[in-house]
Amino acid sequence: MPYVFKEPIRPKPWRQYRWRSRNPFLGPFLYMEWLGQWAAWFLGRSVLLEVLEYCGTLSILVGVIFYFAGTKERREQRHYQAWQVINTAQGKGGNGGRIDALEDLNADHIPLVQVDLSGGAFLRNINLREANLLRADISGADARGADLRDADLEDAVLVSSNLRGVDFAGAKISEADLSKADLNGVDLSNLDVTGVFLAQADLRNADLSGITNWQSIKSIALANIRGCKNAPNGFRDWAISQGAVEIADDAAWYHLIAATQPTR
Repeated sequence: MPYVFKEPIRPKPWRQYRWRSRNPFLGPFLYMEWLGQWAAWFLGRSVLLEVLEYCGTLSILVGVIFYFAGTKERREQRHYQAWQVINTAQGKGGNGGRIDALEDLNADHIPLVQVDLSGGAFLRNINLREANLLRADISGADARGADLRDADLEDAVLVSSNLRGVDFAGAKISEADLSKADLNGVDLSNLDVTGVFLAQADLRNADLSGITNWQSIKSIALANIRGCKNAPNGFRDWAISQGAVEIADDAAWYHLIAATQPTR
């Protein structure tokens, strides 16, 4: 017997079949069902139908093969569409679909090197864990609550970005520009801050435990370090000597910054 095709069972004679119901009103329906079974039995004996059944099964198998064979092309098309979303929203505020696009690209381990997300992009709670954001421009972005664990942000530009609640655990931020960034209460522990720009950054209540190479920070002038937690020995005095301040009141701090700006 074929694996797929099953030989139909010959229907019983009508005299035996009709006794399935003693209700005379069901007789016509039973008779139609009995005729249908005979029709199915005759058709089922056809070799053509058996061949067609095999062809149907084969077509499913071929479809599955083509589906998996086209996986690479579909993935590339998806990446192309994601980049289109990112490039179209370049320089614009809001989300513009960038969160999903960036997360999809990163999930497929596509480098986001030099990606331009400047201009006030809304990236709150975005998951870019282990993302390659080398030299990316994320200036002015609202990235509160973003997951940047183990991300590569070397040489990245995050000027004036809101980074409150960002998870930087294991991230690389050397040479990154965090000038004017809002890092209030952010956990920066154990990060290598070699060459980082922190001028006018809000570092109040930030956790600085275990940061390394802090003496090679390129600029920390007018950064607000009031309430910094677990700062390395000597960091406060060094930062103050480099122009950092400890001011609780926002208005007073902003006034001081404004007073240092060149007048036109």
